[in-house]
Amino acid sequence: MKKLSGRTAGFTDSVIRRMTRISNRYGAINLSQGFPDFEPPKEILKRLSEVSGEDFHQYSITWGAQNFREALAAKQKHFMGIDIDPDKEIVVTCGSTEAMMAAMMTVADPGDKVIVFSPFYENYGADTILSGAEPIYVPLTPPDFTFDENVLEEAFRQGVKALILCNPSNPSGKVFTKDELRTIADLSIKYDAYVITDEVYEHIVYAPHEHVYISTLPGMRERTICCSSLSKTYSITGWRLGYTIAPPDITDRIKKVHDFLTVGAAAPLQEAVVPGLKFGQDYYDGLTATYTRKKDLFVKGLDDIGIRHTDPQGAYYVMLDISEYGYENDLDFCTKLAEYVGVGAVPGSSFFREDVNHLIRLHFAKKDETLAAALDRLADIKTKMKK
Repeated sequence: MKKLSGRTAGFTDSVIRRMTRISNRYGAINLSQGFPDFEPPKEILKRLSEVSGEDFHQYSITWGAQNFREALAAKQKHFMGIDIDPDKEIVVTCGSTEAMMAAMMTVADPGDKVIVFSPFYENYGADTILSGAEPIYVPLTPPDFTFDENVLEEAFRQGVKALILCNPSNPSGKVFTKDELRTIADLSIKYDAYVITDEVYEHIVYAPHEHVYISTLPGMRERTICCSSLSKTYSITGWRLGYTIAPPDITDRIKKVHDFLTVGAAAPLQEAVVPGLKFGQDYYDGLTATYTRKKDLFVKGLDDIGIRHTDPQGAYYVMLDISEYGYENDLDFCTKLAEYVGVGAVPGSSFFREDVNHLIRLHFAKKDETLAAALDRLADIKTKMKK
């Protein structure tokens, strides 16, 4: 038999999803894969129930139902402060995962180079490789996860085609400042590179930090593909509804790539979520308040136990420092954490290009009682996990 694809030979399964399976095996509280254990907004669920008896069971328009795109364009105009054409600048995708892949395949040819900040969400490197491009990793330095401007420019000098920007960032919780974004924008313009954003946590940002859309900075709209999802904003990770926002010429190409990747996102779910897209500012203020409370609850609990951790600026992840426990392999630590302590986590090495084995990622997108139960179990971490 001939060899299988060389570009996928080094792939493993998703470590995040693997840790969910391990958590299930040991009955651990799953703080690894980032999905909530509470329901979506009742308005969305009510519309979902209605949709099941209506005529939304066949294909919608390939790049997204008209009313969905119009509602999304109005919502994003409110937050981004720019006009968005729902017909020429939006493509609805099967989650932000497909949005990122469609964006990458739209801009990158085999042999191109793409900048990826490290730590990174595990799909970014794979997306780059699947496109035939080469990832160029630029480190974000803990605990604030800042980048060195000179190192970043050196990466741009290699003739990169695009840069991937996750903001707010998974797994670090980093929210890029306006000055940092200006630096990235200036270099992108100087070296004529695209920016592909992942902004799924755009509405989960903790004061005093603020989310700035890099596409709104001078000279950036024409070279930015904004990718996002409804998963985190409306607690519907299983619905797989994402989208891209980009200039018409780029969007026209994304539509074609998307058509051959998945044809279209689920028609009934696009219809059901429209009420959520029409929520007022009070919903998003409430979302921020809810996650701020959960962050404070969880971080205080970790402090009370005496576990060293990062302080996220956005998103809903905390990285724990496990140096004191004596493990050389963070995957081994996370497996035993699920088995002995009963809490699921993700090894930090799956997010870093650098040799990092002393960090693990937990998330706090859970009911308060779930977080309290996880903290109760973590209280025994030093006796159960110390080598």
